[in-house]
Amino acid sequence: MCCPSATLTVWTSAWLSGSAAPDDVLDALLVWGEAHEVVAADAESAVGLDLPLAGDFPASPVQLLAALRARGASDARLVLPVPGDVRGLGGGGALAEAALRAGEAMLLPSLGFGLVPLHIAEGLVRWSVYKVDSPLGPEYVGLAEAEHGLTDAIRDSAGALQALDVAKDRPGVRAELSAWLRARPRPQWPAGTPGRALRVLQRAEEVGAILAVAEIDEPGGALSASAATLRADALRPLGNAVRLARYAAVNEAVRLFTDQADRPQ
Repeated sequence: MCCPSATLTVWTSAWLSGSAAPDDVLDALLVWGEAHEVVAADAESAVGLDLPLAGDFPASPVQLLAALRARGASDARLVLPVPGDVRGLGGGGALAEAALRAGEAMLLPSLGFGLVPLHIAEGLVRWSVYKVDSPLGPEYVGLAEAEHGLTDAIRDSAGALQALDVAKDRPGVRAELSAWLRARPRPQWPAGTPGRALRVLQRAEEVGAILAVAEIDEPGGALSASAATLRADALRPLGNAVRLARYAAVNEAVRLFTDQADRPQ
């Protein structure tokens, strides 16, 4: 569910808080690829986290976790940038550009680094580490706000499509939705992940399936280019709401794991 950066963000936070073992992090990543490697995209990242530069023999995720522990990492955060919304990434720079291309990244605000995944071969994911060019300020989105936004977007998009008369029913659409959901990776989440965050992630995944099927069905009953554009415009807020719900749910889980680590034993 969601993306590789969400999995790494939540499980790294659980590990930093003492709620997961390194092997748990590695096992969780397997749903996205049989092998994962880590390289530094710039010299500062290579020195700061003792990682090989891109082009050298890559490090493993275990080496990355060890470096995070050694340097006192205390938090992680998911970002899901798209053109026009790069919340959480601070200014521009190489990290923002790479994250925007990938549509995702894991940030380490306390250390000033970010990781961006890239599927470079069948079953192989490379994580590139970037030094942050500007301070990463918190971009908090409440879970309730994101959940309500998803509900509102579903209603508004459905109403807009009906008003445009381009909401076409297609035989077998329920089977398509079920098939899409079954085909999606289903990562495990750490024990202690808040139930509400998981429910919001599940709902966002279901709505994401509807959007995916809608894209396959383009133009979905629109009989002209202008109608197709209006249909796409009606669906765009729904896509933004899905992304924001994922962002809020993952970062809420991270916040609770971080709070748990800060709590006196």
